[in-house]
This record gives sequence, C-alpha cells and structure tokens, in this order.
Amino acid sequence: MNGKIKLLTAMLIWGSIGLFVKNINLSSSEIALLRGIIGSLFLLVICVLIKQKLSFQAIKKNAILLILSGAAVGFNWILLFQAYQYTTISNATLSYYFAPIFVMILAPFVLKERLAKFHVISIVAAMLGLFLVNIGGAGGGASGQHVIGILYGLSAAVMYASIVLINKFIKNLSGFETTLVQLIVAVVVLFPYVLLKDSLDFSSLGGRSILFVLIVGIIHTGIAYYLYFTSLKDLKGQTIAVLSYLDPVSAVIFAAIFLSESMTIVQIIGGVLILGSTYFSERMEIRAKKLKPTI
Repeated sequence: MNGKIKLLTAMLIWGSIGLFVKNINLSSSEIALLRGIIGSLFLLVICVLIKQKLSFQAIKKNAILLILSGAAVGFNWILLFQAYQYTTISNATLSYYFAPIFVMILAPFVLKERLAKFHVISIVAAMLGLFLVNIGGAGGGASGQHVIGILYGLSAAVMYASIVLINKFIKNLSGFETTLVQLIVAVVVLFPYVLLKDSLDFSSLGGRSILFVLIVGIIHTGIAYYLYFTSLKDLKGQTIAVLSYLDPVSAVIFAAIFLSESMTIVQIIGGVLILGSTYFSERMEIRAKKLKPTI
C-alpha cells in the first residue's frame, strides 16, 4: 500500500468516527477511555509484530511534554464526542477543524513565529465561517444545544492545537512513538477521571455498542494512526496538507448519507470559509518556504 492510499484511508476512517460514537450507549469520557485502551494495546501489538524499537531514553527526556500532550489527547476526545452528542456531526467537525486557526493565533506566543498577513486573513475568514455555521440553523436540535455542541467542538480544537504546539518541542521521537506514548498517557489520565465521574458502569453496554467501541478502538485509533504515521515518510508536506481535508469533507458527506443530516446554504458557506481559510494558509506557508532564500 503506497503512502497516498494509506493517508486517504486514514482520513476516510477518521471522517466516519462520528457515525459510530453517536451510537455507543456510553458517556463521552467512557468512550474516550475505551478508545485509548484498545488503541494503545493494538499499537503495542503492531510494535511487536514489526519489531519497532522504542527510544526509552528519548521518552524519559520528553516525559513532561508527553504527559501534558497525552492528557490533552484524552480530553480532546471527550470534548469532541460531547460535541457529537449536542449538535450534528457536520457542525461538530467544522468547529473542531478550527484547530489550525488556534495554532496560527498561538504560534507567535508559543513558538515565536511571525504572524503573516495571510495568517490574519485566514483567521478572520475562519471566524466569519464559524459565525455563519452558528447562525445558519441548528440542524442537531434546539438552538441552545446546537451552540453548546459548537462550543464543545471549539474546546476540542483548543486541545488539539495544544497537542500540535507541544509536539513541536518533543525531540528525538518518531510520530509513531510519540502517539503510542500519548495514547498510554491518555488512558492513565482518563482512568481516575472516568472512575470519579462515571464510576465505570458498562452495564448498559449492548451488543451493538460493544461492536462500535471495538471499531472505534481498533479501526479509528489503532489502524488509522498506524496508516497515518507510516504514510508520512512517503509523502511531501503539501500532499499531506491537501489530502488531510478529506477527513472533514468525508465526515460531512457520511453524516448526510447515513444520518440524513443536512446543512443550510449559510452553514455550507461557513464551512467552506473555515476549511478554505486553513487551506489558503497552508498553501501560502508552503509558497513562502519555497521563496525563502538559502545561504
């Protein structure tokens, strides 16, 4: 399987996760915990099968950053799954895809990177898009719940942005190693949280929910992460950036086909602005790097 097919497959898998999460009869935190347990166990098995060696010395040196990012991974899942419960998958996904905008806003403070004019244009366009998605119609029910769902999606985006920024400081670890450790940390952090909040009550878990939990843990976590990280070494950054948009686009399409979710024209315009703004920013960054003089 070549790099493009691996990445496309991973994006399609992630684009369908909302369909399964919405049909699991558990709280968002319980789903996140089970996802972490199953996904990390699957990746550990993969490590053994492909004889992937872990850099324990590097893991030790990056311990604090891995703990912080691992905790953010766990709570990122909880917040995103909560967004699915309160609003449509389309609205939750579009608000979640605000994460690159948060990275742009925080990068000058955290990474000391310059905020270029095209970054400002992208941020303004994305904010306008979010406003249109919000006012365009509450496809997921009452307007109050719709707004709460979008806020959960934005909170998940903040968590994801923090993971991206923290990962910038992690040294001498591959993406696969970093993700595996983060998943394990997420389980360790989420376990006491879920124990206190939900008492780990799985008595209401029916056969269909068990099947969907396994799918989310094995396919949407273990297999998707493996395909994603093994594809990166074979692809250019520009290709990865473009193909990554299949995730939110497919999520909207899957929701329309399988859940009969619809979006108003105003919301579609808002969605295009959000996705288009991040795409525009990525294209401009790639162009700026190409034009940067070398010494």
